[in-house]
Amino acid sequence: MRSKNFSRLLLSAVVIGHCSLLSPSAFTAEIPTYSPPPAMPANAATLPRIVLVSMGGTIASRGEPRTNITNYGGGVRVEPIDWVNEMPEVATVARVTVDDQRAPQNRASGQETHEDLHRVSQRLNELANDPNVDGMVVTHGTNTQSEVAFYMNLTVKTDKPIVFVGSQRPWSAMSGDGPRNLFDAIRVAATKEAWGKGVLHCTNNLITPARDLDKTSAYRTHTFKGVDVGAIGVADPDRIVFQRDVIRRHTTGSEFAGKSYPTVPAVEIFYGYREAPGYFIDAAVEHGVKGIVIDGVGAGGATTSQQAAVKRAQEKGVVVVMTARTYGGRVQDTPRRREAKMVPGDNLHPEKARILLQLALTQSTDLAEVTRIFNEY
Repeated sequence: MRSKNFSRLLLSAVVIGHCSLLSPSAFTAEIPTYSPPPAMPANAATLPRIVLVSMGGTIASRGEPRTNITNYGGGVRVEPIDWVNEMPEVATVARVTVDDQRAPQNRASGQETHEDLHRVSQRLNELANDPNVDGMVVTHGTNTQSEVAFYMNLTVKTDKPIVFVGSQRPWSAMSGDGPRNLFDAIRVAATKEAWGKGVLHCTNNLITPARDLDKTSAYRTHTFKGVDVGAIGVADPDRIVFQRDVIRRHTTGSEFAGKSYPTVPAVEIFYGYREAPGYFIDAAVEHGVKGIVIDGVGAGGATTSQQAAVKRAQEKGVVVVMTARTYGGRVQDTPRRREAKMVPGDNLHPEKARILLQLALTQSTDLAEVTRIFNEY
């Protein structure tokens, strides 16, 4: 009898518990509620003044359907003001104005010319000198974003924050990374702690100096990393946190900053691999290049054929820089490399070494002087 009573009590408890789970109150937390637009802060008139500069890119593209994250664009693009209108949250952290600096014909990031970089560098210098501007955010395609940001890091003279940002998915994509990346980049540019750190980059919540930045994946949203040294800070939901400072010369400490470079000496990159021939180098020299970057094997090595071509190039005054295709670790200053008269490229990737060599050659072709520049930047 006791066993039957106990079974009835247990069954009642199960039924009551089941009913309580199905009660309206149980569903309340699962029903999405209306969220009003973010309230303007009381101190809105004193918020930092940030200029949002558009250089295009995936973040400025739309695609249909929303699941399309690789085949987008085709002239359907996001205007700079659209970012502000579609993200009212930015008004809670900064007073944002827009500046459209997209290349003519909306050229993709991989098709930009030095003329495009020079034009935007001049514009950023103008904005930096404007007392009504507290910081800048630059959107750019991820394909060449790291090298473009590095160029601005060397040529724009300011302590004000300049933050590059982009996305791996179009603005319209399901679970697109663009809106959050852009919002965080504006937050970084509006942060007083970002002053004096040179050109920065912010995606996937990570803040990385332009010099150390590299794209490591074709489509993944975690693509940007500082391979050797990592990020220097994070854009966490509660606040922007910097863990360390930037050591290399940049912006106000750069001897190239604030100047005009409508043209730069021609520099080409050659890849190191087994049996890599030297005739490509010979052809480049015949076409008038003034500098060469060899992305060498291992810790920075060239093939026998490339070495012979390098000697012929050096006899004609061409400066040669050696980087490493490992994308991690420094190319060091060794007796053998000094004897070969090759400038160690440190841990710069070849595309960045090319930019630095172009700027260095506007000042000097002396190997000791070029080596100093690569050691300091």
